[in-house]
Amino acid sequence: MKVIVKNRSAGFEYFIEDRYEAGIVLEGNEVKSLRLGNANLSDSFCLVKNGQVTLENAHIALYEKSGAFAQKNSRRSRRLLLHKKEIAKIAGKIREKGYTLVPLQLYFKDALVQAEVALCKGKHTYDKKRAIAERDRKRETERAVREYS
Repeated sequence: MKVIVKNRSAGFEYFIEDRYEAGIVLEGNEVKSLRLGNANLSDSFCLVKNGQVTLENAHIALYEKSGAFAQKNSRRSRRLLLHKKEIAKIAGKIREKGYTLVPLQLYFKDALVQAEVALCKGKHTYDKKRAIAERDRKRETERAVREYS
């Protein structure tokens, strides 16, 4: 499994509850661009409409060597491939207050591009401050242990 891109801000902005692996419908030039690592998941999100899940606002850069027939919109919506039961479960949770579907990472599994999406609840500002303080405390203890050794 080769990770292409991670959404680093998702872990800071949300409490991650359930994770799902989904296939993603791409064009050939997008796959070539992903092999070069030209993607960005920041500010991207997923929507559930008409029994389908789509990845919105994910940036996959245009492949330089693609011809005139290549898709010109690098932030187009891309369909995610999930089982019907998973989509129904996700749609039911999203209807509840505070749940969203956020893409965590894109990666290659064999020759296929997979997206890891997560059902998340948003964090409040005090939760974020607590996470920062905990991270700083952990960093300080690691430094102290290293200096002691």
